[in-house]
Amino acid sequence: MKKPCLLAFLCLTGIISSAQELYMPRNIRKAYEKNTRSLTGAPGKNYWQNKGIYQLNINVNPPTRKVTGLTTIDYVNNSPDTLRKLVLRMIVNIHKPQATRSGYVAKDYLTNGMTIDSLVIDGQTIPFDNDIGTVANIKLKQPLLHGNHVKLAIKYHYDLSLLSGREGMLDATTAFLAYAYPRISVYDDYNGWDVLEHSDRAEFYSDFNDYDVNITAPKDYVVWGTGNLLNLTEVLQPEIATRLKNSYTSDKVIHIADRSEMAQGKVTRQQEWNTWHFSADNIADVTYAVSKNYVWDAASTVVDSSTMRRASVQAAYNDTATDFHHSVTFGQHALNWFSHNWPGVPYPFPVMTAVQGFADMEYPMMVNDESVGDDLPFAQFVQDHEIAHTWFPFYMGTNETRYAFMDEGWATTFEYLIAIAEKGKEAADAAYREFRVAGYINNPATEEDQPINSMSTQVSGAGYSHNSYGKASLAYLALKDLLGDRDFRKCLHAYMNNWHGKHPMPWDFFYSFNTAYGQSLNWFWNNWFFSNNYIDLRIVSAKQQKNELNLAIKNVGGFAIPFDVVITYRDGSSTSVHHTPVIWKDKAAVNLKLPVNKPVKEVRLHGNLFMDATEQDNTITL
Repeated sequence: MKKPCLLAFLCLTGIISSAQELYMPRNIRKAYEKNTRSLTGAPGKNYWQNKGIYQLNINVNPPTRKVTGLTTIDYVNNSPDTLRKLVLRMIVNIHKPQATRSGYVAKDYLTNGMTIDSLVIDGQTIPFDNDIGTVANIKLKQPLLHGNHVKLAIKYHYDLSLLSGREGMLDATTAFLAYAYPRISVYDDYNGWDVLEHSDRAEFYSDFNDYDVNITAPKDYVVWGTGNLLNLTEVLQPEIATRLKNSYTSDKVIHIADRSEMAQGKVTRQQEWNTWHFSADNIADVTYAVSKNYVWDAASTVVDSSTMRRASVQAAYNDTATDFHHSVTFGQHALNWFSHNWPGVPYPFPVMTAVQGFADMEYPMMVNDESVGDDLPFAQFVQDHEIAHTWFPFYMGTNETRYAFMDEGWATTFEYLIAIAEKGKEAADAAYREFRVAGYINNPATEEDQPINSMSTQVSGAGYSHNSYGKASLAYLALKDLLGDRDFRKCLHAYMNNWHGKHPMPWDFFYSFNTAYGQSLNWFWNNWFFSNNYIDLRIVSAKQQKNELNLAIKNVGGFAIPFDVVITYRDGSSTSVHHTPVIWKDKAAVNLKLPVNKPVKEVRLHGNLFMDATEQDNTITL
């Protein structure tokens, strides 16, 4: 009885509309029927998610590429289901020659992948066949009941790829250790086990786990990574340890270790091996970098003004990388700005480290960015984007693999908004149009117009990129224009409060906004996320009658976009009238009556960021 009553209440209050119901696949509808999700947008009363407590012991020994490790996992089944198997995920198996990939790779990218040397579950050794891809099904000898734990101990080894991408060797004595351990895949309330093979193009989906990590490396090798470094005095020489401690409260950039100190062995404790101990709880993943030649900068910034909590901002890079000398300053500004402006949620972690690599990729508490030399504006642009991912997906726990727009679209939006603060609106607008919109709107291929809510695994080529980045960001910016900053912020924070540290789906986002706004936005969600629309307005006619301009506009492409009507008069002056996306609610054409006080020469529709597919019909001369 409760579900029909809830639906009736939501319809009567306008939070949802039966006439504007959102399409929902059968598996996702079942989650709402089971009350693990709620039509209010909040987690349902029966929501659950599983969790692992990970102990990682990883040994790395550059310049050899071999990584050895022991992963122990205490995994709890919080689901109502009895689990008769576990699914292990080994992402570095993407380097195997037979792995599923999006295209050609060079030989240096290929390795033998990860080898499981032994697998012990609840004290019993389990045979393991290493002839697998990135996922492996492990049948349990004893079913795992609701509320029960299972303990795994996994010994393994693999070789780092010579051709560094998201992970691998950065140079002969520098390695980036991402996805460097086997993990239990996500078991959730709408798909069960996540058994999708990882693709080199796809991104990730992870549970929120607790991690205790030991990285053992030879002397003179510094280790940076996710989490709090718990034993800095045991692995760093006293002066270096003091500098690092001081940086935790410093607004000024401190050079923790310079080029000569690294070369002369004055940084790490001079014992044959050092074990670096990190800890991070309730987080999606952990990542580490090791080097004996990268220099090290650090400072901090206030990320929560109510408590004056600070976050450490660090950078590790080759001293010849001109742009990385500014990395900590860029990072301080980004963490502070994102925390206090958009999304306006304090940075949730204790540290952020930028490592010079090749990936232009985000990780919890780390980014791996390529050096672009003297092009400091672009270097800051890239680092801002990757740091913005802290909130989406790492704070929010979105499924990047299936719904990349839920993180890339937001990071692209925040990247644009911070660029306004850094470079001014005109420069930010120009960069956004060139880098995020032009490729999409100028490409008429069929895939460009697939619904944004299409599963990312089923959209390829440029269509994947544009659905995930530019189109999704335009949707969020159109919504911001529609709601206004105050209500947009209220709705965004309601969504984030509902779902941070959990696993939201697109519908959770849609319904959270509906509830926080107090009325249904389903017309907007259907228009932007479930349609084959694109951006194309056309002036049908324009006629001045004394002090009134009659303007007929057709929305050929269909997207509900904001736009300005720019009226140029015969005396050379002009005026502009802004229209929010609400003008297109349930309409494909509008007739505007605009007041004018002198003869009109020209009328132009201007979408700014919302570039038009056929600009030639956006202007009419009277």
